[in-house]
Amino acid sequence: MLEQELIPEGVKRCSPGKFAAWIGILLLFVLWGLCAAFLIYGFGLGVTNLNNYFAFGLWIAVDLIVIALGAGAFFSGFLKYILGIDELKNIINLAVVVGFVCYTGALMLLAFEIGQPLRGWFGYWHANVHSMLTEVIFCITCYLIVLCIEFVPIILENRQIHKKPLFRNLAHNFHITMPLFAAVGTFLSFFHQGSLGGMFGVLFGRPFALREGFFIWPWTFFLFILSAIASGPVFIMLISAIMEKTSGRKLVPFSTKKLLGKISGLLLCIYLFFRILDVWSWASGVLPRTGFTFDEMFNQFYGQWLLWLELGVGGLLPAIILMTPSLRARSWLLYTAAALACLGVVVNRYVFAVQTLAVPVMPFDQWFAYLPSWTEWGTTFMMVGYSALVVSLAYRYLPLFPRERELNA
Repeated sequence: MLEQELIPEGVKRCSPGKFAAWIGILLLFVLWGLCAAFLIYGFGLGVTNLNNYFAFGLWIAVDLIVIALGAGAFFSGFLKYILGIDELKNIINLAVVVGFVCYTGALMLLAFEIGQPLRGWFGYWHANVHSMLTEVIFCITCYLIVLCIEFVPIILENRQIHKKPLFRNLAHNFHITMPLFAAVGTFLSFFHQGSLGGMFGVLFGRPFALREGFFIWPWTFFLFILSAIASGPVFIMLISAIMEKTSGRKLVPFSTKKLLGKISGLLLCIYLFFRILDVWSWASGVLPRTGFTFDEMFNQFYGQWLLWLELGVGGLLPAIILMTPSLRARSWLLYTAAALACLGVVVNRYVFAVQTLAVPVMPFDQWFAYLPSWTEWGTTFMMVGYSALVVSLAYRYLPLFPRERELNA
């Protein structure tokens, strides 16, 4: 009875037994990750497949991926509160929750990547002011604080908490100031998304990632921003579609999903235009000046098919679907295009994190392939399980979708 009073009024949820079983499955992933974490913290990074060649591996690739896909949070907030696209009110709460779990999950993986998490505070107190990663760590931390602030009013909207006048008034005041936090979050996210790309662009000893400058930044700075804001909105839409499928309820109007698809399609076209220019300029200009050829950047482990998978299957194909109204109006095509757009950014971040380090750069070097160990997979799936756990609890006990009652009347 108490649990029923915590569920938002007027909506249906699965039985406590089914929900407990689902939570139990997610906790198994968390338990797997905790076992791996115990080994990593107890015996160091030697229990992983990271080495002197691959200091960046699965964790950094997943970090870059979830931070890019989590861009749907700040960009949706920018569109809703700054540009005034009111239709996005139907999905903005979910965007905040997804952004929160993406960024907390990314920081969770970084706690393993740095090897000695007890020295994690060094990045703040002994900051290297000449490194782009210094700007990244400060912006990500500040934006996570902004996401926590944006999450608070959603929690205060819980059916029982909202009955208290103090919390009800506090939630109202938070909603009033939300445009300010959306603007701050947009500023912070644009810069850390760009600096993650700029970090790879200035690696002069790594020809696969090296790019020339645009103003004071390598142009990968802007490409990472464009790819993140192009894939972020459809990732939020895809999460809502998965939640609808698993719950059997309508949560978001299809018109909102089509709008998100249209926005992402337009941004994806802009990104692809500059990304194709980037590949052409890199292959015909940057590489020859560093003494390499385009073919030398690929081998049997990391073939050119990854590039065509990113630009074709994960780029041009979803862009065509999302920009064609008749195709976008079909739900299965819309969801397929959203998944492919997310696949494109996944491949992009993976090759920048891993293939960059796999390419031999010295005469005595050779190609090396990297495969994550089970401990790396375990901690990664722990992050996935944790994220699904938070989203599941938020869906069950918080009013994430303002039109759920209306859509299921």
